[in-house]
Amino acid sequence: MKILLPEGKKIYFASDFHLGVPDQTASLERERRIVAWLESIRHDAHSIYLVGDIFDFWFEYKHTIPKGFIRFQGKLAELSDRGIPIYFFTGNHDMWLFDYFPQELKIMVYREPQLLEINSQKLLVGHGDGLGPGDRSYKILKRFFNSRTCQWLFQWIHPNIGMAIAHRWSRHSRLANLKREEVFSGEENEFLFVYCRELEATRHHDYYIFGHRHLPLDLPLGVTSRYINLGEWVHFSTYAEYNGKSVMLKKF
Repeated sequence: MKILLPEGKKIYFASDFHLGVPDQTASLERERRIVAWLESIRHDAHSIYLVGDIFDFWFEYKHTIPKGFIRFQGKLAELSDRGIPIYFFTGNHDMWLFDYFPQELKIMVYREPQLLEINSQKLLVGHGDGLGPGDRSYKILKRFFNSRTCQWLFQWIHPNIGMAIAHRWSRHSRLANLKREEVFSGEENEFLFVYCRELEATRHHDYYIFGHRHLPLDLPLGVTSRYINLGEWVHFSTYAEYNGKSVMLKKF
């Protein structure tokens, strides 16, 4: 995707809102904070990239979507109607997002990392699940969840039952049960950093922007490249801002 970023405009990246956990009260408070952030960037946003796990669970039945999150969806609709492009990358928690956002909100959905060529720089953007070394069992599970067979089977479960199963699963997710923020334990233990470093050895990118890890990170990759992890909004409320020259990790 080639983008010519006008002077004074910025591109924003955020991920891992995990709307829905750990309970309705906390999720609603976080949703209001996210809406306030979206309003705060409206005046200079060229485009907005939502980089996965925006919802802790999402499944679109043919005529039904999950209950809630209406303030968030309303703000996205408002920004989209104002002509601000919004791009949604599915994560491991909201991979079952299909055509509702493109049809209702005019938001394009991506399922794989995308290369953004902005002015003279290259940014690789994606959620990050299933990339890098290790976690073989999840990679197999992801392939099954992404299959048409799995999606077809789940759609035949009544929404009341299907969403109840999903909510119970969400209550056992690592973020819902995390009492404190995650910690950095060295570059070699950051699987996404290792993935980006190996990719950089064969193909140069100025920035690698990912989510999934739940830890805000800004690490050098060689001399002219950086790895950015966007963190999450349960503990950190962090996002990235690109001004055409550099990416800055910020806290709202």
